[in-house]
Amino acid sequence: QVQLVESGGGLVQAGGSLRLSCAASGRTFSRYAMGWFRQAPGKEREFVAAISWSGGNTDYTDSVKGRFTISRDNAKNTVYLQMNSLKPEDTAVYYCAARYSVLATLFYEYAYWGQGTQVTVSS
Repeated sequence: QVQLVESGGGLVQAGGSLRLSCAASGRTFSRYAMGWFRQAPGKEREFVAAISWSGGNTDYTDSVKGRFTISRDNAKNTVYLQMNSLKPEDTAVYYCAARYSVLATLFYEYAYWGQGTQVTVSS
């Protein structure tokens, strides 16, 4: 069982940066692949980024490649999403998710979810 708590969201101007953090409980965090998803009002939840249990493999949706970086610190049971060059279309609730398996990009492949953190990018 893993419990996830996101933080770091907020209001930022277009072109700015934010770093989201997701703190996980449990002693086996290092065995979980982690993902970030987001959901804007009236839209479906979409994949943003994912990282393997070791941190050696990552994946990103095309719209954030080159702007967002996912990373993890297994010693701190934390996964991060560094978001640079933010755009108004990045506005959404961002969710952290975990799965006890390899990296994945579909939301239904993740068993554990945080409560979400709001990111708002003003133009």
